[in-house]
Amino acid sequence: MGITSAALSAFRVLIVASFKYLELGSSATAFSIAQTALISAITGNDLARAAATASAVTTTYTGDTLRLTKTWTAGGSETVREVGIFNASSDGTMGARRVLDSAYALVEDDEFTYQFDIIFAYKT
Repeated sequence: MGITSAALSAFRVLIVASFKYLELGSSATAFSIAQTALISAITGNDLARAAATASAVTTTYTGDTLRLTKTWTAGGSETVREVGIFNASSDGTMGARRVLDSAYALVEDDEFTYQFDIIFAYKT
């Protein structure tokens, strides 16, 4: 079986219609497939969950990658260690989570930009 590049692009469009919010957290707990929320979401200091800008990027085939990008400006001190994508501006379900390789210690007026890529690929 094979999936066409057109279908991969269509899958990207379907995902962005549902999962378009990014949320930051402070936990370095390892990812588990059963997680439905960040371990320790950051809800204050202007770093709360927010709508991301979605774009199509080409990794292997035209439009096979969904890129969600968001820039926050910290209103106070926080440490970022995890990022998740969600299907709602509050509550909702987490679709993916990434534990960052390093901690990012933010202080007031620091900007933090995160780019979350989901690559739609297939294996033959």
